[in-house]
Parts: sequence; C-alpha cells; structure tokens
Amino acid sequence: MVKIAPSILSADFANLGREVEALEKAGADIIHIDVMDGNFVPNLTIGPCVVKALRRYTQLPFDVHLMVKNPEQMIPWFAEAGADIITVHAEACKHLDKTLATIREYGVKAGVSLNPATNEDCLRYILDKLDLILIMSVNPGFGGQSFIKSQLEKITSVKELIGNKKIEIEVDGGINPMTAAECAAAGADILVAGTAVFAGGEYQKNINNLRQY
Repeated sequence: MVKIAPSILSADFANLGREVEALEKAGADIIHIDVMDGNFVPNLTIGPCVVKALRRYTQLPFDVHLMVKNPEQMIPWFAEAGADIITVHAEACKHLDKTLATIREYGVKAGVSLNPATNEDCLRYILDKLDLILIMSVNPGFGGQSFIKSQLEKITSVKELIGNKKIEIEVDGGINPMTAAECAAAGADILVAGTAVFAGGEYQKNINNLRQY
C-alpha cells in the first residue's frame, strides 16, 4: 500500500498546528512541507521557524521539499528545525552529490526531486546517496494543477533504475483517486496530495479514497 503525504500547502495557514494533528488522526503517513523562495519557483511559502513550531504537534515524519535556488544554505536550518527528510531539486544544485552527502551528515534522509522536463538519467551516479526520489507530476510552484501523464513513464523508468536499492519513489502534483491508482501501478511508494486531501474538510475519507485502487 502506498503512503499518503498530505501537503500543508493546501492547509489553513492560520491553524497549521491543528491541521497537522488532524492529518495524523486521519491516517496520513507523512507530512509534506513545501518550501518555496519566490525565485526557483514563482511562489513564497514558509521557513524553518514554522517547521520547528509544527514539530510538537505530531510524531509523523516531516518531508521538507526545498524548491529553492540555494538549498545548500538551507539544509542546516531545516535539519535543526525537525525535518526527517530533506529533498532538493536536481535543477537547483551545482554539486548534487555533495549536497546529498551534506543532508545525510545532519542525520536526515536525503531526497532529490525532478521537474517534469528533467531526465532521470541524472540520478544514475547518485543512487548510493539517496533515500527518496520525488517525481514532480506538475510544474512546481502552485497547488491544484493537472497531472502530467508523461510522468507515469518516468516513474516506471526510475523504478527500474533503482532496482533492489532501498529508495522510495514519491510523486507530487495532480494526485487524486484516479491518478493515485496510475502512479501506484507505475511503481510509486509515496503520494503527495494537497487539494485531494483537504477538499471538504473530510481528511480521513479523502486519504482512504486515495488508497482505493
């Protein structure tokens, strides 16, 4: 069964602590935290102080997705704030191998994210430093976008590339019950969902619906 990682980008920002508590009670497996700097992507979200404040509201793993131009600078900030996984974009890192090694030096799991147009071949020589591969199935920056179907082929290709290595595949963007089923069939282990989880305030029902495939 795939893990469900609700993205708090779609949560009520005035009540984030209560939202995180509610997500844990509803059966979420991971809390996905999108960090955007207004440069790498055209949006601005939250910083490490918010992550640190949220840490006391749940025991669920925090998956911090850095959609930023200078991830190397921010790794210590979010590691110390309570991140369990830090994911950086391959497109944003000048020295990706070194950046991933730095994440692990802080005792945090290391992930790399690929935008829809980025070829997965860039992962071939860094697999030994990875715990997670995040495949963006929308162009990053905003929630509520439609799933890009071509990424299903990428999921399958990444699955083959990983082989027997203990690396999880996460998919983020346009996830709903239909696309969740397609991603799971292609080889996804974790599904990030914002709109589909928070719609109507029925978190448990929505999370369960994403698992009905």
